[in-house]
Amino acid sequence: MRRTSVWIGLVLCLCASLAASAQDYPEDDEMILDLIREDGTQPETGAEPAAEFLRCSKAAWRVPGQYLVMLHQGTHESHVQRTIRRLRAKAARRGYLVEILQTYSGALRGFLVKMSSDVLHLAVMLPHVQYIEEDSSIFAQSAPWNLQRLLQPLGSTLENATYRPPNDGGLAEVYLMDGSVQSSHREVEGRVVITDFNNVPEEDGVRVHRQASQCDSHGTHMAGVVSGSDSGVARGTGVNLVRVLNCQGKGTVSGALAGMEYIRATLLARPVNAVIILLPFIGGFSRSLNAACRDMVANGAVVIAAAGNYRDDACLYSPASEPEVITVGAVNSADQLMSQGAGGSNFGRCVDLFAPGDDIVSASSDCSTCFTSRSGTSQAAAHAAGIAAVILSSNQNASPVQVLQVMLHYSISNRINLLPLSETHHLTTPNLLAAMPPANNTTSGELLCRSVWSERSGVTNTDKTISRCRQGEEMMGCSSYAPDGVRVGETVAVNSGQMECVAYNGAGGKGVYAVARCCVKSGLQCQVHASREPGQDAECDGLQHHLSGCTSRSTAEILSDSRPHHGDRRRCVVKEEVTSHAVCCHAPSLECNLLENISADKEQVEVSCPSGWTLTDCSAVSQGSAILGPVARGNSCHVRTATGADGAAGIAVCCRIRPPEQPTTTPH
Repeated sequence: MRRTSVWIGLVLCLCASLAASAQDYPEDDEMILDLIREDGTQPETGAEPAAEFLRCSKAAWRVPGQYLVMLHQGTHESHVQRTIRRLRAKAARRGYLVEILQTYSGALRGFLVKMSSDVLHLAVMLPHVQYIEEDSSIFAQSAPWNLQRLLQPLGSTLENATYRPPNDGGLAEVYLMDGSVQSSHREVEGRVVITDFNNVPEEDGVRVHRQASQCDSHGTHMAGVVSGSDSGVARGTGVNLVRVLNCQGKGTVSGALAGMEYIRATLLARPVNAVIILLPFIGGFSRSLNAACRDMVANGAVVIAAAGNYRDDACLYSPASEPEVITVGAVNSADQLMSQGAGGSNFGRCVDLFAPGDDIVSASSDCSTCFTSRSGTSQAAAHAAGIAAVILSSNQNASPVQVLQVMLHYSISNRINLLPLSETHHLTTPNLLAAMPPANNTTSGELLCRSVWSERSGVTNTDKTISRCRQGEEMMGCSSYAPDGVRVGETVAVNSGQMECVAYNGAGGKGVYAVARCCVKSGLQCQVHASREPGQDAECDGLQHHLSGCTSRSTAEILSDSRPHHGDRRRCVVKEEVTSHAVCCHAPSLECNLLENISADKEQVEVSCPSGWTLTDCSAVSQGSAILGPVARGNSCHVRTATGADGAAGIAVCCRIRPPEQPTTTPH
């Protein structure tokens, strides 16, 4: 059985006596027993029987070659030095040296000695020795901040300072595209497979030290964060290393593409239900690398990438910029964006969420029992990969976008301070901190939605921008946002069978954003109905489809938003010179209703869907003032008006999948 904790208080190993039968011990234990039993050395005249030999029950925690030699209770202090002299003499006669590291003369009488295990059979025969215990590691037991943070949403502190996720992620596999991994490290031993793939460039410079500990450092740390027995997020997950980075942590796009080809071929030959591909690297924007990632997702893999450590817009880099990839930024223990000298975590609309990535303790390649602290968005991505493994182990049929939606659903919102970012990036960067779903995760029956921001449009009155949902998502709402309030609205277009949210800049405007509301639920299907001409309402056909969102686009220079209306006619109500699109959705037991909040004098209005309901659309109606745009964040609709405005109304469309045997209700 694996340990589920480390780090907390001072834990002494439980040690087992080798007086038991040899079949209970591994081969090296049997060898020591045989030496003790079969050696011709006899206890000195008048001495007690041979001492016991004890060792830690946790093999990975043992410190080979260091032994505590403890004398009988009540033994005089002088016997400690006498026993040391005898041990040295007996060892020297057989060609061995011993080094005394520490003596004890308090509650216990004895000493710590560094010596070969071949000398043990001599030491146990010494007079006054009660037992010899192999030295072993102890660990501080306050759980690392990063693992504590993952469990915070579960509403409890770590029980007995023990990290206990809902499951160990054992039904998922992670393909780690990195440098080397020290697979013999006690954190990951038995859980890492070093594949035969190796595509790395030559190291830079003429004098390169290719020490194993240097080549393995990044990959070993990453493997430990994912599935380390003490530092890992998902401690039962298997990790398959695909080497694409050299000893300097450098690779090529071509090498990464070859690595993905290798993974794809491997999965075709040996299909696996739950696969995560972890990409803890970053490069400049690459269409090829993004396309390869998109293909892996289309074939069912959850692809998770580091956002980058350049304190920059993640959309400028690959694979972080690929929309189908789950891109992860990094925060520190104070829930601030990770900072590294002049660099720090990347941000922006291409980031999906943030995770712990600063001062993360995990396996070190310096030795098989060493630990070290590292920082970066690679570590943050590894946390997300561990969470994904736990989600997939609870539901192996979850699609990549369902995994993302569950991760976002259980993330902690509005914890991160994004104020240092520019206005554009503060607006589009998700304020979501990754967290572990509870054991009783019920999201498989829920409607889950997220907001997807486009890039900012150009500034001419003909410029537009487009936001799209991922594969497997349905667009249930579409809105636009202009920081200066100059916009003429948005429409929903259909391109190659996929709905697109299109936002239009207004004359003299400084750019506009399109914001799609993208949702997942088994059986969910959405379609769009346009108003026949300006000034006419757009409405849904039949009772099977629910109105989940409205768009509006003005043919004049001033926008008047459409207003959703539910009832016998589920329609988007518009004024003259305004065209509208009604987004109409159907799913078993789907129901949708409206919530409205009117403010006559505030510059910002908020309306939120209640627990159990999901926001699918956010719209606004002004009181004769310019509206910057409705913004959907989490389950709330925020409406901002221009400075000095007369107020506005915020309207939220709230939908849910009605639980079995529960009557139709209206949210309040």
